[in-house]
Amino acid sequence: MGEETAKARVVAEAHEVDTFHPPQKMLAKHPSKPHLSGLEEYQQLYKESITEPTKFWGRLARELLTWHKDFQTVQSGSLATGDVAWFLEGELNASYNCVDRHAFKDPNRVAIIYEADEPTDGRIVTYGELLRDVSKLAYVLRDMGVRKGDTVAIYLPMIPEALVAFLACARIGAVHSVVFAGFSADSLRDRVIDARSKVVITSDEGKRGGKLIGTKKIVDDALRQCPDVKNVLVFKRTGADIPMTPGRDVWWHEEVEKWPAYIAPEAMNSEDPLFLLYTSGSTGKPKGMMHTTGGYLLGAAATGKYVFDIHDGDRYFCGGDVGWITGHTYVVYAPLLLGVSTVVFEGTPAYPNFSRYWDIIDKHNVTQFYVAPTALRLLKRAGDHHVRNAMKHLRVLGSVGEPIAAEVWKWYFEVVGKEEAQIVDTYWQTETGSNVITPLAGVTPTKPGSASLPFFGIEPSIIDPVSGDEIPGHDVEGVLAFKQPWPSMARTVWGAHKRYMDTYLNVYPGYYFTGDGAGRDHEGFYWIRGRVDDVVNVSGHRLSTAEIEAALIEHVSIAEAAVVGVTDELTGQAVNAFVAIKDGNEASDALRKEFILQVRKSIGPFAAPKAVYIVPDLPKTRSGKIMRRILRKILAGEEDQLGDITTLSDPSVVQKIITIVHEARKK
Repeated sequence: MGEETAKARVVAEAHEVDTFHPPQKMLAKHPSKPHLSGLEEYQQLYKESITEPTKFWGRLARELLTWHKDFQTVQSGSLATGDVAWFLEGELNASYNCVDRHAFKDPNRVAIIYEADEPTDGRIVTYGELLRDVSKLAYVLRDMGVRKGDTVAIYLPMIPEALVAFLACARIGAVHSVVFAGFSADSLRDRVIDARSKVVITSDEGKRGGKLIGTKKIVDDALRQCPDVKNVLVFKRTGADIPMTPGRDVWWHEEVEKWPAYIAPEAMNSEDPLFLLYTSGSTGKPKGMMHTTGGYLLGAAATGKYVFDIHDGDRYFCGGDVGWITGHTYVVYAPLLLGVSTVVFEGTPAYPNFSRYWDIIDKHNVTQFYVAPTALRLLKRAGDHHVRNAMKHLRVLGSVGEPIAAEVWKWYFEVVGKEEAQIVDTYWQTETGSNVITPLAGVTPTKPGSASLPFFGIEPSIIDPVSGDEIPGHDVEGVLAFKQPWPSMARTVWGAHKRYMDTYLNVYPGYYFTGDGAGRDHEGFYWIRGRVDDVVNVSGHRLSTAEIEAALIEHVSIAEAAVVGVTDELTGQAVNAFVAIKDGNEASDALRKEFILQVRKSIGPFAAPKAVYIVPDLPKTRSGKIMRRILRKILAGEEDQLGDITTLSDPSVVQKIITIVHEARKK
């Protein structure tokens, strides 16, 4: 896109959008008051975090975390050299910080509110119980030969035992490598081998949306090619009759009975690895992002406190799975570090009906709710009559995973939050560890569609992708990079530091490169455009696919949209759109024309899709991420190169899309 056009759009967009201040009704029902007095205090602290980071982070680290041994050096290394380290001499233990210190103070405080797949099957776990459960499991792992620095693979559904497994590993200094329990046996195998895990923790089965998932069977299939795995620990979730391999497989309930209910936590250096989490790379080979102990825990605690305005006694519900970074940071670490109750939800937003999230929030007096826009789109599509609950304690509504379209934002604010809760549209990545550009609840004014302002210590730059130079000032558009290190950033790709350098730090030397496009408006608010590789270049116009998708979703009949670029003789690339339409609409050429006009009207004629395919659903991962790569390959006629599609929430949709594309091209 020409610079003038880009600038004109940023200006127009920013000036046309309403700004919402923290709702008065949210402040009125607050148990005390937000942690900061207002925007001015945020700006003061933000300035300190950028100009005097060692002073700022040193103070926060001592305030929010309990150190076994204090640190002398707040930060060393640089982005340019790829050797960033934080709180160097400090020693601490993640499980002590998440469990012991709260259990000693108040053992009956609720740590986990477990909402099982069936609404009647949940239970409560106190901090006292959690300490006993974590200690016993830590003994079991130690008995299996797991030592400090060893990796343990965790392949569990969303049950309290998943959190127990995280914390038991951390307690003895083992590195947890959690694999989302919807990944295929091949994906699990690759991660177990890459991390060199000797122990796998799983369950007999999982339950999700009324369906059973054969977790143990998947583990068995994966381990046929993992000769180094010595033990599999199996939690009995459903009591299904499953094969157990003698000498390798043992039952969780039988093993924990053998050990006492307290084991001392291992003192870990701040820079010791806490976990690996694999994220899909552009090459297809998964990257094991390595997060360390001190810096990561501080990022989780600080964002939990300030972004979500967490106070003592809050009940925090993050709908993300523990298999993703969102679940790591905001189901497990942030709420437990701050000593509040975290909701662990095993099911889906649609089971047994579309009111499930709202029922949970109402039943447990949830104060903060955090979920992906894909779930919100589903629930908005289902109809407002499902949001029938009072949810009167709800103060903060978070959004994570992709920018939230303005009309979904407004629905979330008005229908779900009843204009009494602030929306925090958070931008971050597996690699950043915690929220990096985000409103602070109760403090930051917000604009629907914008991630707003940087969190403490994050210094964003908009870079011109062609020249590689930083673009100063406001009303600018380019790629998003960060200028200085922050505590919770991933330190490396496990066993592939060169890949880490080449992907994140060598692209623009001296900067961390996010891989996302962004705009900064006239007030310094940031607008995330989506992946830079999800960009279509039509006749010299650089278009973010996320932007065209947002335009399509404005159409009353569209539930979800995915846009990809295809090679075009005339324009270089052309826009192709895949749309899922709302119930009650019939696919027709007239409707397709309407969708094209919608984009022309919203962005301009140059952005209009050349083809629109109306499909029953889009190919999505279980976390709701749309797999545009699959759509690109189908359009390019490379159906034989789709890779592993078993990780999709509904793999059968791929064949349906292939048929629709073939039929459309015959016409």
